[in-house]
Amino acid sequence: MIKRILKGMVIGIANIIPGVSGGTMMVAMGIYDKLIHCITHLFSEFKKSVLFLLPIAVGMGIAIIASSFGLEYLFAHFPIQTNLLFIGLIVGGLPAIWKKVKGNRVKPGHLLSFLVFFALVAGLAILGETEGSAASLTFNAVNVAKLFGVGVIASATMIIPGVSGSMVLLLIGYYNPILTAINDFIRSLAAFDMAGILQGIGVLAPFGVGVVIGIFAIAKLIEIIFERFPLYAYWAIIGLIVASPVAIIAMGTFPAVTVLRALTGVIALAVGFVIALKLGE
Repeated sequence: MIKRILKGMVIGIANIIPGVSGGTMMVAMGIYDKLIHCITHLFSEFKKSVLFLLPIAVGMGIAIIASSFGLEYLFAHFPIQTNLLFIGLIVGGLPAIWKKVKGNRVKPGHLLSFLVFFALVAGLAILGETEGSAASLTFNAVNVAKLFGVGVIASATMIIPGVSGSMVLLLIGYYNPILTAINDFIRSLAAFDMAGILQGIGVLAPFGVGVVIGIFAIAKLIEIIFERFPLYAYWAIIGLIVASPVAIIAMGTFPAVTVLRALTGVIALAVGFVIALKLGE
């Protein structure tokens, strides 16, 4: 239970950071296949699925609330160490995925899957260097429909390994507005500010409904792909994982490298790698 909550926290933090993929973290910690199965069989295997998904969801919720405030500080004051920590978390999951393809003959199609998805993540990172114009979250029927659609897009991209849902939100101009809405909603709850709470619900409710629907839709598609084309899927994931550090570096802003920053960065990289290995056991 505690271990799954911790895994959920890692996934939640990853989904907040542009360039870092929550789906990749699921793969790195060895829960991706089971998580997809539990989502797509939630009603047919309700008790079993809920017991598995609930602690992960709790961990994600805790992490998203906490990290929406804390990550800004970490990236502002320790950008090199923080980015290398997440690179370590991602790369630490590669050995587990490599075991899925090891011993099987490598076909040209497998290499094509690797290259296409590597290029996809690297390309998104290059495009993501410029944020789209910030979207308006004024409460009206049009924006409610937009927020629902954005929720579907965000959840679909968040659950695909190697694709950063937050980076996609950044590109379409919804990342900072949604993050601000979450922070404002939490502050309103703490202050019992009913006007702020209602305003937050008006923004976050349609977005949240879209997220839930998007997760179920993409999970079923992914399950079908893994059932019919498992090796192609795993080679695609390897391409996504290998490209993710490139995306993080491309999206990040770094100060001049000093001996201390380099040393602590290497330590953070090693810590992330070991955490991913342990959580994936």
